[in-house]
Amino acid sequence: MMGHEAHDVGVELTVLATSRDDSAVETADHVLVGAPNDEDALAQLRRSTDVITFDHELVDLDLLSRLEAAGAVVRPSAAALRFSVDKSLQRVDFADAGFPVPDFTVIRDSAQLALVDHWTHAHGSPPVLKLARGGYDGRGVLFPDDDAQASTMARDLLLQGVVVVEERVTLLSEVAQLVVRSVDGDVASYPLVTTVQSEGMCAEVRFPAAVGDELASEARELSAQIARHIGLIGVMAVEFFVTPKGLLVNELALRPHNSGHWTIEGAVTSQFANHLRAVSGQSLGSTAANCGGAVMVNVVGADVPGSLDAARHVRGVAVHDYGKSWRPGRKLGHVTAVARKGDDLATLHVRAWDSARAYGTTTRET
Repeated sequence: MMGHEAHDVGVELTVLATSRDDSAVETADHVLVGAPNDEDALAQLRRSTDVITFDHELVDLDLLSRLEAAGAVVRPSAAALRFSVDKSLQRVDFADAGFPVPDFTVIRDSAQLALVDHWTHAHGSPPVLKLARGGYDGRGVLFPDDDAQASTMARDLLLQGVVVVEERVTLLSEVAQLVVRSVDGDVASYPLVTTVQSEGMCAEVRFPAAVGDELASEARELSAQIARHIGLIGVMAVEFFVTPKGLLVNELALRPHNSGHWTIEGAVTSQFANHLRAVSGQSLGSTAANCGGAVMVNVVGADVPGSLDAARHVRGVAVHDYGKSWRPGRKLGHVTAVARKGDDLATLHVRAWDSARAYGTTTRET
């Protein structure tokens, strides 16, 4: 989707793709074939471009640091990316900086497993276990029934890496704040959105968020502070838990994010255009909404493909097909219903889900 915006913001795009069948190839000006952890391919990318940026975080941070040391301009930097790639680093650093995070502890080896032995007594419920690196869309996140099971699960997770043990919060809702920061340090914020999860994956995004002005203002200010704290350049989504105690930081994504896909139709400048503007050293575009509301629904492949034509025939819905081959459980695209005169969020919800079901999503309606 960045490729569709590149020429309009004056950016010539070179894509490092794992194969020439990758969907991003279609919108690129130039293509290099290689893996994101292939040092030779990244060195070639450095020689071919002025700036390197990302559309996912499954990257080798040490390799990126070496690339920067060799003269590559990487935005966001490897140092900033660590806050989204490594949950343990993010939790420890943010707690020290005073940002609101769930109560947690980090387990790095089996000698520390005793830290979960009395977790329920101390916190009122069993913990949530998260792999510090590599987990996304619910992967690498476990919900044990008691402390004994937590210890067993944590021991198993340690075979894959560091484990974050975290309090199981009382969740009222989840919201996401999208911000973008320029090379000059200017920070702009998109409107806050409500995100709805299904089986660990984002199923739906709703603008405006169903929260009060005070909480929305707090999310905006916290996210701007985080952007400055980590030295962000580009777009970042901050996912928050809304709890009876207030906002708690859940995760960061230092790239255009699912929670901002609605901005393609629903904002003056989409997240994709603003990310490219930021990382290429340009001034930022307006992040204001150009509509009264929007509902975005992810399309995740069901056992049997649906009909793209049928999805597009639902009135008032924009359908985005990612050009990926159909596979059950794979994110294949998204649909967005944008409010026009007289539309409310309930109407947009119905339209978006009608389109997503026609498309063939397996995600359950929220």
